[in-house]
Amino acid sequence: MSNEDLNINHFNGAYFIGVGGIGMSALARYFNFQGWKVGGYDKTPTLLTALLEKEGIEIHYEDFGPSLPEGFKNIETTLIIYTPAIPINFGELVHVQYSGYAVKKRAEVLGMITRDSKAFGVAGTHGKTTTSAILAYLLNESELKCNAFLGGISTNFNSNFVSGDSNLTVVEADEFDRSFLQLNPFASIITSTDADHLDIYGNNDDFLIGFREYVKRIDPEGYLVRHADVVLNHPNEITYALNQEADFSGINPRFENGCFLIDLKTPDGNWNDIELGVPGLHNAENAIACIALCLKLGVTEEVIRHGLKSFLGVKRRFEYHVKEDNFVYIDDYAHHPTEIKALVSSVRLLYPNQRITGVFQPHLFTRTRDFLDEFAFELSQLDEVILLPIYPAREEPIAGITSEALLAKISITCKKVMSPDEAVQYLKSNDPKTERSNDPMVLLTIGAGDIDRIVPQLKTEFVL
Repeated sequence: MSNEDLNINHFNGAYFIGVGGIGMSALARYFNFQGWKVGGYDKTPTLLTALLEKEGIEIHYEDFGPSLPEGFKNIETTLIIYTPAIPINFGELVHVQYSGYAVKKRAEVLGMITRDSKAFGVAGTHGKTTTSAILAYLLNESELKCNAFLGGISTNFNSNFVSGDSNLTVVEADEFDRSFLQLNPFASIITSTDADHLDIYGNNDDFLIGFREYVKRIDPEGYLVRHADVVLNHPNEITYALNQEADFSGINPRFENGCFLIDLKTPDGNWNDIELGVPGLHNAENAIACIALCLKLGVTEEVIRHGLKSFLGVKRRFEYHVKEDNFVYIDDYAHHPTEIKALVSSVRLLYPNQRITGVFQPHLFTRTRDFLDEFAFELSQLDEVILLPIYPAREEPIAGITSEALLAKISITCKKVMSPDEAVQYLKSNDPKTERSNDPMVLLTIGAGDIDRIVPQLKTEFVL
């Protein structure tokens, strides 16, 4: 059954297989907000699943196979939504696929519920979540308002789902599994087309073909806001960049009196001293993209400036946990070499005289294999590297692709592979509070797997 043939209003219940994923949970919150009965499975309890349960969403943590909870046994009124991260032989998934339920991937459902709204997609290998969150926040600060489905927990909204009284919807257009080809946005930001997910696409050429197909789905009367390095075409396109030529060109990023500032050249004049609530060179570029699109939508400079200054960021995106004169701890979701480069260069700009220790958890065997040399080069820009074992997610191990293999290619001498518990103990024992003032440092935890599980332990240890 195609999405066009499926009337979503026919259902009153949504059952999620993989409900605790960041994208899945945003959809779960949406349906819960709509008054549907919502529940589902996830592999392990997390802070996010605990919040979902508190909001009234029914979650279990074992494969029930054919024995779905009582409230979701009506095939006619229950929509099944699953994530591609679920194994194809997972008992519940096999049951619903062969029992007559309407079964859809997350991306398909997202396309269905945004079909009748004016959607703004945010696509690209890097920066989708932060850019989406900035855009949603600016629109909600304006008279336009918007709904939003985010790939992370916005600090301003304290959620990954935003409900606004509006026909506008901000949505991450995810290239994984070609999910963004389910969307038909009025306008889209594209942050980058650096190769990724080659386990899905096969090679860089096919990866770019995916983005070209996505651009074809953007309304020809709408807009494509693309980074100046992105080579894609649309009838109404706007380019942006930081420290290079573009229609909207950010210049002079700086840290003054505790504030992160940039200036901006626009087609209609220059903006000086734009203050960003969240620092970082990559965040500056994300903000410039949002400025360009918001101006096209009629948002005023006053609203944009105030929104950027009061934007508080996204959990696990350049997220400060400790911020003291001689010790800073930042957690970041970076899981691609380009993202690590942006993270480390931003930290160097902000803290030029401090030693930087990075704890990195590689994400996926295929990504580690495909970018082994690039990861090694970027991690070598740190002063110290601690590698955790590769987080497999949906993958099986690949012979010869290990954290030890990555470590061997890193050129700095202060490097090691440790388990998460060993890394926590090592950092505790090698950074006694009494000596911190003599060795100012920045600690980074980096990665998209479950490295966030050690964040509370480190935060507790390093808060004076």
